[in-house]
Amino acid sequence: MEKLTAQEETAMRLIWEIGPCVVRMLQEKYPEPKPPYTTLASVVKNLERKGYVKNRRCGNVYEYYPLVSREEYRTAFMKDAVSNLFSNSYKELVSFFAKEEKISADDLRDIIEKIETGKE
Repeated sequence: MEKLTAQEETAMRLIWEIGPCVVRMLQEKYPEPKPPYTTLASVVKNLERKGYVKNRRCGNVYEYYPLVSREEYRTAFMKDAVSNLFSNSYKELVSFFAKEEKISADDLRDIIEKIETGKE
């Protein structure tokens, strides 16, 4: 799975949220300042080239829909981040968040409980 730029990731998050959409619908969902239509169309074309979305012709416009689910992207992104930033160690990842005080002892206990009971 090819890495997404920040612009592509923003557009992809909106496509997951909206579902099948045309570029104009996508543009309407952007916060101000909204990107120019042509810029956004280029971003969506890049997503298509990278295999994240596909289009189907609807009248005189193209409707784009996701080929990659949010969960598939999240899984690939996390594997890549853990591999590149934490020497492929999830223990180092959790330790990092603990040191940065981004995760509490209660959260860690909840995670351990979910691991032990096999729940998500």
